[in-house]
Amino acid sequence: MDLSVIIVNYNTKKLIVNCLESIFKFTKDIRYEVTVVDNGSKDGSLQILKNKYPQVKLILNKENLGFTKANNQGIKISKGEYILLLNSDTYLIENSLKKLIDKAKSLSNLGAIGPQLLNTDKSIQQSAGFFPHLPQVFFWMSFIDDLPGGQYLKPYHVDHDNFYSQKSSAYQADKQVDWVTAAAILVPGSVIKKVGALDEKIFMYGEEVEWCYRIKKADFKIYFSQTSKIVHVGRGSSQKVPTKAFIGEYKGIIYFYQKYKGSLSLQIVKVLLKIGALARIIIFTLLGRRELATSYVQAFKVV
Repeated sequence: MDLSVIIVNYNTKKLIVNCLESIFKFTKDIRYEVTVVDNGSKDGSLQILKNKYPQVKLILNKENLGFTKANNQGIKISKGEYILLLNSDTYLIENSLKKLIDKAKSLSNLGAIGPQLLNTDKSIQQSAGFFPHLPQVFFWMSFIDDLPGGQYLKPYHVDHDNFYSQKSSAYQADKQVDWVTAAAILVPGSVIKKVGALDEKIFMYGEEVEWCYRIKKADFKIYFSQTSKIVHVGRGSSQKVPTKAFIGEYKGIIYFYQKYKGSLSLQIVKVLLKIGALARIIIFTLLGRRELATSYVQAFKVV
């Protein structure tokens, strides 16, 4: 088995059908399996999955166990040489999985690789970054890494499109980074056996950063690659303010520091996060973006 695809579903009936249809339509020339882990959906997802996709392995949870625990359930039963965690709100527009496998096999000492994610209008979606060491958190909270050239500071989130689209050399198409988003992340099964699966103390958000940190500490490399493209609906189409994502990300940073950094660094990063949240509260209030300001009030409170 070349590839095991793991998809966590939680009340995303239409999205997961679109995702599965695209996988079965476009994926050719590799041996693969698909596992869907359902976290207690109540939207009719299970009936469709059971009736329409008998080839899909199903793991059924009675309640929402969280993103990390659900993915780990899928990882445990996977038989593929490579494991792909794939969000239910993604879909393929080409033979993306074959391209990703081929690229993975060509890279030495691979720990993880992420494809180019696209918004629904096919524009670039930011999907990679560097570890949140204190300089990176400072650049992020102070907006410095948003300035032109900010990608050269190795920011926590690389939000510059030219980082993802440059094609001036062979290297540019396959960039080494510190982490790639878990919306679509491919990891060799042998690497998971060595470093372990996702940290289940993280319910959701920031889990890929912590995972990639362990992978890199074990001397493996993390890559972002333009050679394979997948559409990710979530960030590209949602008009709702992602309050849970803001809060989850703040919690993820704090947990990362609690696990890997000293007490002094933890206190410093908390101050940086508070200052950053406060700045965003003021800016978005002045701009009339009250929902965003309210979201950062909640993020401020978790620090």
